[in-house]
Amino acid sequence: MSHQTVVVLDFGGQYNQLIARRVRECAVYCEVLPYKTPLAEIAAKNPIGIIFTGGPNSVYLPDAPHVDPAIFSLGIPVLGICYGIQTMAYALGGHVTSPDSREYGKTDTYYDTGCILFKDLPERGISWMSHTDYIDKLPEGFTATAHTDACPTAAMQNPEKKLYGLQFHPEVLHTENGIAMLRNFLLEVCGAKGDWTMGDYARQTIVSLRDKIGDGKVLLALSGGVDSSVCAALLSQAIGNQLTCIFVDHGLMRKNEGDEVETAFSGRNINFVRVNAEERFLAKLAGVSEPESKRKIIGEEFIRVFEEEAKKIGKVDFLAQGTIYPDVIESGAGDAAVIKSHHNVGGLPDYVDFKEIIEPLRLLFKDETRALGRELGLPDYLVNRQPFPGPGLAIRVIGEITKEKLDILRDADFIFREEIAKAGLDRDIHQYFAVLTSMRSVGVMGDGRTYDYTLALRGVTTTDFMTADWARIPYETLDIISRRIVNEVRNINRIVYDITSKPPATIEWE
Repeated sequence: MSHQTVVVLDFGGQYNQLIARRVRECAVYCEVLPYKTPLAEIAAKNPIGIIFTGGPNSVYLPDAPHVDPAIFSLGIPVLGICYGIQTMAYALGGHVTSPDSREYGKTDTYYDTGCILFKDLPERGISWMSHTDYIDKLPEGFTATAHTDACPTAAMQNPEKKLYGLQFHPEVLHTENGIAMLRNFLLEVCGAKGDWTMGDYARQTIVSLRDKIGDGKVLLALSGGVDSSVCAALLSQAIGNQLTCIFVDHGLMRKNEGDEVETAFSGRNINFVRVNAEERFLAKLAGVSEPESKRKIIGEEFIRVFEEEAKKIGKVDFLAQGTIYPDVIESGAGDAAVIKSHHNVGGLPDYVDFKEIIEPLRLLFKDETRALGRELGLPDYLVNRQPFPGPGLAIRVIGEITKEKLDILRDADFIFREEIAKAGLDRDIHQYFAVLTSMRSVGVMGDGRTYDYTLALRGVTTTDFMTADWARIPYETLDIISRRIVNEVRNINRIVYDITSKPPATIEWE
């Protein structure tokens, strides 16, 4: 591509691809490379800037990841974020310490607006911190440009060498003006023109898919969700009738969803096959309560079903999946810590009866996937569909799964989603669902004692699904939802609402 490029060096942080997503949001093309990438390879890309991501390590440990210090002599602007600022300071002669106090979450931060990163921004604001260590001695030629009550070096700079660092995470939405800080680095320091678009990404990916697939046949897992729908549209434009979409109804869908998916896709210009496999999946999951085991069982069973369907339709060369980057990060990518495995990245068996797995969306976040869907001409009702995990309701039933529990959850979840839509909140709350817990409690109905399930409701607001805040659903709406569920759904006598952000929680309960 002829566009300007920014290189993001990955040190294993949970927000590494979110940084890349924010760079692209500023209309600047970027590539993510491992921190071990040779200096000559980085320089060959002729980047206008380099960004170091965060990471889970401490710079002074023997196995801590570091870069070649010569990278700071290339004359290319560098921005270090979280661990990135620490490894920069360490490499250039500064000192990093591990104090008694730690900083996690929203933190009052004070900025030197004379620093170009904070140009035209307030002198005080909230930043999102996630660190134990901090810099207590700056490298020669650097000055501190931000601080908090607990951290003396919340930011630093060496303008002469175009080296900058932020201890906090500007890429997450919880940092006030964080995107403006990144934009200042890209435009003011790196001289970015901001000429890259999602249309470019779509065109480049379609060409890449055509080259990779050739005249091969592709089998796609089509759930009807945003990710698989966009993946189908992308592959359809790239290879046309070489694509067969398999919809596996594993009995873990939301109420009426199987029929809705078939209605939405069976009339389209794709090869659509529906497989009703509820009994098969429930038999495999019988007696299983551990979340990771559920995910891996479902992932493996998906592959087995696809193998069987592939044999029915003839030779299939590729298995396509709508994996997006939050799935990859949480399953552990590079030096990142594993948070939870996803059925389409962490649960695949060693032997797969296909030539190769292709995942054309694996570098995109949810909001980017939606934007790509619009670029490809998908209707809004598909692009804006509620996110739904690959393992389905299996990870929204805590503990052992039975058809009875699934049916209880389906009815309760349907009421929750219906009332959110009636209240006009479905566009403001980015994901909302019910969870059937394994806890039972005493209640009273009709002057009689009950001992039934506790249902948890979850609603979050987010744009990237890497961080999320709990949705402030009005009490009046929650009251209606609670009364309807208790009155209309058997075996539930208590409703609770989850008010935990991500992090520390994940969006799903399992």
